[in-house]
Amino acid sequence: MYYFIINPDSSRGRGGRVWKILKQRLDKTKVEYQAFLTQKQGDARRFAGELTEERREPVTIVAVGGDGTVNEIVDGLWLQCPVTLGYIPAGSGNDLARSLRLPKNPYKGLKNILEENPSCRMVDYGVISYGEGQLCCRRFMVSAGIGMDGAVCHSILNSRKDGKKLFKGRAAYLQAGIKEMIAARPVKGYLLLDGVKKVEFNYLYFVSAHIHPFEGGGFLFAPDAVWDDGVLSLCVANHRKKRKLLRAAVCSFMGRRSGKGSGVRYYACREVMIHVDRPLAVHVDGENCSCQQEVHLRCIGRNLRMIV
Repeated sequence: MYYFIINPDSSRGRGGRVWKILKQRLDKTKVEYQAFLTQKQGDARRFAGELTEERREPVTIVAVGGDGTVNEIVDGLWLQCPVTLGYIPAGSGNDLARSLRLPKNPYKGLKNILEENPSCRMVDYGVISYGEGQLCCRRFMVSAGIGMDGAVCHSILNSRKDGKKLFKGRAAYLQAGIKEMIAARPVKGYLLLDGVKKVEFNYLYFVSAHIHPFEGGGFLFAPDAVWDDGVLSLCVANHRKKRKLLRAAVCSFMGRRSGKGSGVRYYACREVMIHVDRPLAVHVDGENCSCQQEVHLRCIGRNLRMIV
């Protein structure tokens, strides 16, 4: 039995169109499956929880949608259950699929998942804690960030809710990124890496923590990120002259590492506490976590079985 969780509204309805194609193929092959279509935010998380809560027998859940859909599913899973996650990308950014090199063609993706012995790997995921007493806790698959990259994600999500027309993928993030870069003001803050090393900053614009190298539909923010090494790869943007960060944005857009003088620094750790002197926008896999002044992130190494 395969359980498909589908976001039909992902990427302006592409999720629904992809599911229509997959359903026709599934019905022809007589595969036993159940489908759960989301109608609102939080449905994918609820479906994943209901399918795995206190379950003892193995279960395979297949996400059809974008990175946000996968985020909700992973956040809702009871990982004490022997669960395997499959993913057929149908979003606008698809950074997880890009990193894992999953097929863009839905037919090929479905074929890989339905193989008798599909290729599986144990992969990492991240956990972010925030709010008073660090009581709010969410998992993430690709990245989480605070500051300007969080503001970009908030801007895109708000534009979608308002019905505004946006570009897709990297173009949408570039459009929102230019707007947020103009408006951004630096803050003072610090990182506490693995509870030991403290690094302070005076002109901080954002910190993003990555399991996978890409964010925002293909921006290379974490060139050293490896998705099964148990380590977070951090990208920190800090520079007295904001215009210097444009170089880093261009390099990321072109898939290159930002060089010296760009104001970008890279760190690796298993966990990090980030503190800033005023609340900034926070995101997990592009989803809104409101504005926070302090967040704690950690990597859970090789704890999720995924078809790759």
